[in-house]
Amino acid sequence: NILSEILNTPGFEAVNTTSHLGSYSKLISNIPGISAYYNDKYTLNSTLSSSMEKVRITIKNDASSDIDTQIISDYLHSILGVEVITNEVNSEGEIIESLKLGITDLAIMDSPSAGWVAWKEFGLVAMAAMQGMDERTNYNTDAFVKMDSSIASAYLDDNLDTNPYSLLEGKISCHSESMSLAGMVLPVGYLIGEGYIKNINNSENIDDLNDTILNFFDQNSSIPEKGESYYGNLGALKCLSDGFGDIAFVEEGYLESYCENEDEDDNLDWCLNSSEYVALPFDIKIPTSTVIYNPEYLDVQSRTTILNALMSLNFEMYLENYSFSGKTHTGCYDISIHVIDEDSEKETCGSEILKNMFNSSGVVRVTSQEHFGHFSDLVSNIPGISGYYIEYFKIFEEET
Repeated sequence: NILSEILNTPGFEAVNTTSHLGSYSKLISNIPGISAYYNDKYTLNSTLSSSMEKVRITIKNDASSDIDTQIISDYLHSILGVEVITNEVNSEGEIIESLKLGITDLAIMDSPSAGWVAWKEFGLVAMAAMQGMDERTNYNTDAFVKMDSSIASAYLDDNLDTNPYSLLEGKISCHSESMSLAGMVLPVGYLIGEGYIKNINNSENIDDLNDTILNFFDQNSSIPEKGESYYGNLGALKCLSDGFGDIAFVEEGYLESYCENEDEDDNLDWCLNSSEYVALPFDIKIPTSTVIYNPEYLDVQSRTTILNALMSLNFEMYLENYSFSGKTHTGCYDISIHVIDEDSEKETCGSEILKNMFNSSGVVRVTSQEHFGHFSDLVSNIPGISGYYIEYFKIFEEET
């Protein structure tokens, strides 16, 4: 009776924001000034808590980039109305420590492993994810075998009685490097989760992971360290192409970029014909960069206001020589109010900040479970992985 008489509905259905409001949003966003109208209509609070006099953001220093981080500080300041300080640190461990201790209000974390540890071990929370340039919030692992292999035959024969994954046992595997996410940790986590690889000694020691892998695959499998043969994503592909290994685990896109170019002269000399490679599906999703905060220090009102400010980057795109209403415009176009700013510098436009500073096409709201859940299921299958990452990122267990 509560559903029908009070809520006037027959029931609830699980949805996410994109599936439920996505098409509606695309239509209503075309109405000039609609956001401001609804803000006034529903008296939405878009301000920080009165106790928050400045916003502190931490990112990892990128030595290869000459982008001035003051640009994002100035952008957010123009929306939030308070001082915004962007601090650069040298490691993900420093980012997590800053969030744990309340030294920073939020952080943009590139490493999915660090983001996962921050969530699972220290109670930090994801508020948003940075989309890749392809507008996805995850990328995949590619697993390649040769077309003339028994593994490929089992995968392609449409016979449910032949299982290509069970045929991996005893085969030589080519991993990009020891403890690589795409090249080792997640494919192994997937095979453990599916019951193919067994933790025979019930070890909880990460140092036994190589033995666990070699007990399933052939003892001659390639798990190289830097400087060794077949190191890296290209090394793993070469390991397969040379005929040394039976399956290669690499980050997505490497085969297409180095062995499947339209002009064959652009391919590496050891590449096989593209038809000789078969991609074996592995259900692996690796999260993109994450905006993370500590709910013990950042209140809900301020979190939401900062998130909305970050999301506003999505509404600005830089146009060059764009013809509209009989005139040609160059400037930063705000799609939410249909106004072109032709005076501000190109680098200060939302689309340029996203591309140049974060290699991103947009910011999307996420929860920790949405962004890290699938990744967590896989990585948690690796014995001792949490302790390994805590040590790897040099995260102190005791607050000082």
